[in-house]
Amino acid sequence: MRELERLIGQIPDFAIDVRNNLTSMLADDTLPSQSKYGLLLAAAIATRNPEVITAMESAAASVLTPAALSAAKSAASVMAMNNVYYRFVRLSSNPEYRDMPARLQMNVIDRPGVDKADFELWSLAVSAINGCAACIDASERGLQEAWLSSSEIQTAVRFAAIVQSVAVALEAAGNDESLAVE
Repeated sequence: MRELERLIGQIPDFAIDVRNNLTSMLADDTLPSQSKYGLLLAAAIATRNPEVITAMESAAASVLTPAALSAAKSAASVMAMNNVYYRFVRLSSNPEYRDMPARLQMNVIDRPGVDKADFELWSLAVSAINGCAACIDASERGLQEAWLSSSEIQTAVRFAAIVQSVAVALEAAGNDESLAVE
């Protein structure tokens, strides 16, 4: 958890709300630990920010089994692929693509190595960050079938939003520093 404390300390004052939201999120116990920390890792990977990924992976490693760590990484990687493909299919004005097979391997979705609901929750977070409506809808349906409440689903997306905002705040702070050096 030391990496998370360091990450919180790096969030600049102009992003005080982001810092406060991250601190609150870490104390939030709406989701079970495995669900929460797998979600934080998958969302961090989706941000593509090395500092956020390192901090979230360090925190997750103290809570998750190796199988769950791997599944969170799998959720981030397979949804990165699916988000691009299915966002294209949905956004394209050519309806022909909707009837074509995707021909993308995604076996991990059926056998993620963790509870299916956790994997769907992590996939939902990544899809929210990447903006894929089709994937969001699919994950939400899976979570509702697994009897997750709307509050739990909303919490997952709120956490993804906070993780993304941390990455953006750190990027903005880095840009401020590079401008000051010039």
